[in-house]
Amino acid sequence: MHHILVVDDDPHIREVICFALEKDGMAAIVARDGAEALVRCAEKAPDLIILDVGMPELDGLEVCKEIRKTSDVPILFLSARDDEIDRILGLEIGGDDYVTKPFSPRELVARIKVILKRLTPRTPGPEENAKRYEHGRLTLEPLRHSADFNGTALELTALEFAIVKGFLARPGIIYTREQIINIAYDVNIHVADRTVDSHIRNIRAKFSAAGCNSVIDTVRGVGFRLGSCEAGS
Repeated sequence: MHHILVVDDDPHIREVICFALEKDGMAAIVARDGAEALVRCAEKAPDLIILDVGMPELDGLEVCKEIRKTSDVPILFLSARDDEIDRILGLEIGGDDYVTKPFSPRELVARIKVILKRLTPRTPGPEENAKRYEHGRLTLEPLRHSADFNGTALELTALEFAIVKGFLARPGIIYTREQIINIAYDVNIHVADRTVDSHIRNIRAKFSAAGCNSVIDTVRGVGFRLGSCEAGS
């Protein structure tokens, strides 16, 4: 059973989320504000955190920054505003996904399942057992959930890892945003183009920090494709 920490200052929203989680066989842990969230996270070691952005005093973005100092637990942000700045910032500081209020509890649970699925070990088939992707100076090993560029380990979220793997699996293909959504989420849910762009931006930033500025190229008017993945390019 997966344990999900639900952090929101609105009791009605907490109740709706907890009901949806428990109906789907997950256990809910509740925190009413940012300070309590940090305590619960340290005590319970949840499998995933649903974190409201707009809480008083210690907001969700600040909570995420504190958690990321010691933990890589997946974080799904909730926000009452469909603000691109909040969305981009939330993903840049370590969030795995972003949902805007009002939301569908079914969609929220679907997104949670996607993230957890990416992190759950499974038994590979014979051909997959030794699968390893290499392109330029990039190496990615799905079974170990490891990626490195030119010997530098890359800290990719589950969705970022899935996107990079999708590009590596078909290096000559140009992907539309809709196709990237299908790679990352693997379920039929609505994801805004801006969220896809945020993930691409974050992937590029992480590779750039490792010395690569060519991991994903933009094909104007069409979409994205895998870059050369060479150092300094």
